[in-house]
Amino acid sequence: MGTPSQGSAAVAAARVDLCALDLMPVFAKEMVAGGVAGAFSKTAIAPLERLKILLQTRTNEFRSLGVLSSLNKLRKHDGVLGFYKGNGASVLRIVPYAALHYMAYERYRCWILNNCPSLGTGPVVDLLAGSASGGTAVLCTYPLDLARTKLAFQVNNSDQPSSGLKRPKGPPSYGGIKDVFRGVYSEGGMRALYRGVGPTLMGILPYAGLKFYIYEGLKAHVPEDYKNSVTLKLSCGAAAGLFGQTLTYPLDVVRRQMQVQSHVQHDQFGGPRITGTFQGLKVIKQTQGWRQLFAGLSLNYIKVVPSVAIGFTAYDTMKHLLKIPPRENIKSDQGST
Repeated sequence: MGTPSQGSAAVAAARVDLCALDLMPVFAKEMVAGGVAGAFSKTAIAPLERLKILLQTRTNEFRSLGVLSSLNKLRKHDGVLGFYKGNGASVLRIVPYAALHYMAYERYRCWILNNCPSLGTGPVVDLLAGSASGGTAVLCTYPLDLARTKLAFQVNNSDQPSSGLKRPKGPPSYGGIKDVFRGVYSEGGMRALYRGVGPTLMGILPYAGLKFYIYEGLKAHVPEDYKNSVTLKLSCGAAAGLFGQTLTYPLDVVRRQMQVQSHVQHDQFGGPRITGTFQGLKVIKQTQGWRQLFAGLSLNYIKVVPSVAIGFTAYDTMKHLLKIPPRENIKSDQGST
């Protein structure tokens, strides 16, 4: 007699869970979908992400090495776990960043459609909404990105200095995210936690806008029967990431070098300290050569293809699993309230 009651209790619990999902606000579902997509895509390419940072900031050690040789050299000095150094901070940053980014994109898009009908419903809306959402997410999560970069920048020295990776003089050694926050804050207060945010915003605004512009634009021209194809979504996401990153990559190099430089008058290459976006572009070109502005770009192509493609595909999949209504329905519902 106990079995039927237990079965009915399980059914009731399942109904409660289903009702809880239905009662969950749309914006909250979008944040969950974005956070999961961001964590999944970021972890998948963590080794390439760390190597890209080292290529951007350690010219002498990795200038003559290819991708495979650089990964092998990194493994010898830091081990397999070294590929994921800084990934904890990266995931901790990317979950709220991606959650805010995707959710804000959907909210900004709805707001533009409801309040700026003259812009129409085409890719221009995606460009503006993507740019605004990227800036919003960056401002909210930038200190975590700074911590991730500083942790990834560190490489363990070997016992033989001549054969190991030489760490530049000046930058302190950090033991974790809290240690980074404590050290950076004591160095320059809250302003130091946002060092490099200028180049970041200048890079993320066009990149985020172009990313959504290209992805949504390509999807809009796909026949209805193929719009749910995973391969198609991966292809559209890859194209969006490649195009956007190529145009904004030098700004990313300036941002990374601003983040890892110590609070001294000169940087590790003997040039003046980078204090701004355009000044940073000029300093890097004069002291390190214009090629340094594109250091790690080939690796970034390898990284961006799976990262953006997986991110967009995972987000669309999570939207389906969480039963997020189509954008047209969200727009009409908000317009009627």
